[in-house]
Amino acid sequence: MNQHRIQRHLNDTVSGHMRTDYSRLDADQTVGEALAAIRESQSEGRIIYFYVVDRDNHLKGVVPTRRLLLSPLEKRVADIMVREVVALPNSATVLDACEFFVLHRLLAFPVVDDERRMIGVVDVELYTNELSDLDRSTRNDDLFQLIGVHLTESQQGSPVGAFRSRFPWLITNIAGGILAAFLSGLFRVELEQAVALALFIPVVLALSESVSIQSVTLALQALHGRPPTARAIVQKVSVEAVTGVFLGIASAVAVSVVAFVWLGQFKVALVLLGGIAGSVACSAVIGVAMPNLLKRLRRDPQVASGPVALASADIATLLIYFNLARWLL
Repeated sequence: MNQHRIQRHLNDTVSGHMRTDYSRLDADQTVGEALAAIRESQSEGRIIYFYVVDRDNHLKGVVPTRRLLLSPLEKRVADIMVREVVALPNSATVLDACEFFVLHRLLAFPVVDDERRMIGVVDVELYTNELSDLDRSTRNDDLFQLIGVHLTESQQGSPVGAFRSRFPWLITNIAGGILAAFLSGLFRVELEQAVALALFIPVVLALSESVSIQSVTLALQALHGRPPTARAIVQKVSVEAVTGVFLGIASAVAVSVVAFVWLGQFKVALVLLGGIAGSVACSAVIGVAMPNLLKRLRRDPQVASGPVALASADIATLLIYFNLARWLL
């Protein structure tokens, strides 16, 4: 299936893919009455959530299966239902539905008309079926790329909206830059004793920032909308830490050798060796951890990871570099 056919298929209206055999509950029922009604109706479709509707089928709430089963039998459905329900309009496309699954991480969504009357349900099988229907070699890339573009377009639809979503994270860079300048002032004595340290601050920062951005990019590519587990984050950070050590040592050796040949100051070269190796390794860890942590905290890693990772890497780099200089010089 080529890109054009994939796009056309994902632009189908979701109403052609929804189920209509969903389980309905009444807000005035008790939990016991609701369970009895469910057993009597014996719906053939897969039950993920129970939807609460009024007599005209207007959507009023949703009850997760676990909550219904574990609530006291005498409790009213209205008291246990979730009133803020995320619903798909019947004009939504399959791509819109996939976007909802990525953004909200629910297992099913109700489909409603213009008057919020419930007309059906789409569950996560629609999302997984889109993956299985695509060609094996390109299915993940094609679907996630289309969803990613769709998400980006929806978030960046207006200049004001784009500004509001992006500028708060740039404040991180502003604060990080001011703090970096403050740190430099605290280590003014070391800089006065070895002016050569100041000469290499740009290259030390550039190396750590470059590695940090590389790690951020790789982490974002690996996420693909899936919320990472704590175990997965630890594993990724461990692997990237070892990679960062290798990158740091290689970069540090190259720069420190040049510094020693150029200036002939062994201690300065030693500071560069340790400072670059340590800061690059630290920046690699920050770069891979930040998108995963932001995703786990339900923040947008695409917008926030870069500024936060860069500011954190700069601060960590200067602390490592200057403290090592204070210790060795």
